[in-house]
Amino acid sequence: MPVADLLRKDGVSKATFFKWRGKYGGASVADVKRLRELEAENAKLKRMYADLAIENAAIKDVLNRKL
Repeated sequence: MPVADLLRKDGVSKATFFKWRGKYGGASVADVKRLRELEAENAKLKRMYADLAIENAAIKDVLNRKL
């Protein structure tokens, strides 16, 4: 079955297909799974950092007001 027919059937654009192929082409299922796990962990760490940065700024603001 031609790739164009599969893309049309699944509603995926050609640009998206080529982007995915460039990103995941030649990768095994285990590699893709590990990549997704790492991306999820990275997002979690970024949220944690953002929360801590906001908390740190709030603490500094309170300390500056007392002085």
